[in-house]
Amino acid sequence: MSQNDKYLQIKQLSFPIYFFHPLPESKMTEIFYDYSKLDQPEVLQIIFHPRREAHTGPPPDNAVDNIITVDEGIGVHARFHLAGQEEPNILFFHGNGEIVSDYDAIGPFYTRFGMNFLAVDYRGYGKSSGSPTVTAMLADSHHILDAVRDWLSKSGHTGPLLVMGRSLGAAAALELASNHADDFVGLIIESGFATTLPLLMNLGVDVARLGITEEDGFRNVRKISSFTKPTLIIHGQYDEIIPVNTAAILQAQSPARAKEFQVVPGASHNTVIASAGELYFSMIKQFCNKICGIRAQRRRKIN
Repeated sequence: MSQNDKYLQIKQLSFPIYFFHPLPESKMTEIFYDYSKLDQPEVLQIIFHPRREAHTGPPPDNAVDNIITVDEGIGVHARFHLAGQEEPNILFFHGNGEIVSDYDAIGPFYTRFGMNFLAVDYRGYGKSSGSPTVTAMLADSHHILDAVRDWLSKSGHTGPLLVMGRSLGAAAALELASNHADDFVGLIIESGFATTLPLLMNLGVDVARLGITEEDGFRNVRKISSFTKPTLIIHGQYDEIIPVNTAAILQAQSPARAKEFQVVPGASHNTVIASAGELYFSMIKQFCNKICGIRAQRRRKIN
């Protein structure tokens, strides 16, 4: 398989579609939903798998740590891998079993490709305090955005801002994209989900017993339907946790005129980067270049 064949674009799939009419961006205001059904203990123990940061040393080279206050006495850990002050900034929300230090080997690839990678944790994850809930995760994302914008401004980082979410992090990314579209030039979703009930049932949650309906869920389809700016969706061909057809729903419901749907052949839920290799970062960089009007520069060959 050649490099040009490494990524395949899905054009036709059979799947149920949930239609929502997007709001004009100029009329958008912050919308907060009731996520109490998802905050039931039986659901939280399935959705969140927090673990503490074992490493107590300094961050890697070209990275800085921040603790972002999201509530009184509660802060979440953020680690910013920096390439330059004029480079695109990617605000990243990770999966439910990850912490920001898991990306210490991945952040340098982003910076090498000319992107600032701003990874943030959830309550109870890594060096963060508190305990995670769905309500807190989505509410905290707004405080995180405020803090990131402030830090970028004070640090002289003038590059455009994108929001990205992987797996569970797609919910936080879509929360921000739908409520703060003016702050972002683009949206990236990797291994993300469209509808909530199929995901919960796949994870073993008895949604009928707990009285959870789709309207009690994350509402990712509704949220992406309000974001009209460039959107990139990446998914593993053989994702066993979030099947690829749910990513196709997000793609279908995105009203963005400039949108891409890339499926990584042979990849499962947690092997997208491993399967794609450097092409993963090249694809994201090319997406940034297109929407930011940056002319791609040839990387110098090292002899």
